[in-house]
Amino acid sequence: MNTPIHGASDLEHDRGSRNWGRLLLLPVLIALGIAAIFIVHLDRYLTFDVLAANRAWLLRQVTDHLLATILVFAAVYVAATTLSLPGSSILTMTAGFLFGTILGTAVAVIAATLGATLLFVVARTSLGEAFRDRTQGALVALREGFRKNAFNYLLFLRLVPLFPFWLINLVAAFLEVPLRIFVLGTLIGIIPGAAVYASVGSGLGSVLDRGQKPDLGIILSPAFLVPILALATLSLAPIIYRRLRRR
Repeated sequence: MNTPIHGASDLEHDRGSRNWGRLLLLPVLIALGIAAIFIVHLDRYLTFDVLAANRAWLLRQVTDHLLATILVFAAVYVAATTLSLPGSSILTMTAGFLFGTILGTAVAVIAATLGATLLFVVARTSLGEAFRDRTQGALVALREGFRKNAFNYLLFLRLVPLFPFWLINLVAAFLEVPLRIFVLGTLIGIIPGAAVYASVGSGLGSVLDRGQKPDLGIILSPAFLVPILALATLSLAPIIYRRLRRR
């Protein structure tokens, strides 16, 4: 009895099936994550009241299990960013409170970038159609900038959030910004704001001791806003230079 010989088409079919399996795995995992988040009502815990109530326990976990605490905190931050839950500034301050300004900034930046990238990738699959109607106005407003100068434009919008963070993630996906440019622009662009909130968070203990809450609008104060605006202007320098040369 002759053994059937699989041709090149069969191999291509198997390879394609595996690729589709990998492509569908991410949306499935995120869908499960969404279900889990809403079951435990994660958004209810992203408040300073919850932080103050659990302050001693959290600091003890940092002291006894630093790496595990960082990983768990990062996972929560990634989930919150992927699901576009409000409270990213509170999470970044909490990172500064728990891990200090430098380490807290690094954890927040990496976690936020991972979460934004997950949402970006999902938006490029069939699941992205569910988000498209929410971004129609922004697509028109941002299409030209992303088409011509994707990296500089994305960097500017990350430095000066003219649009919500989640909206930029979706618009960049729908306008087919390359993944490498999206990740790099997001990673670099959110560092200044994250550093500001993490530095405020590092002194959060004394604020909580007084029974107060930190000012989330501190990033709009001149001491912080002026340097960030200067960086944002600098990110547009290559675009301005090219336009001047053409003229």
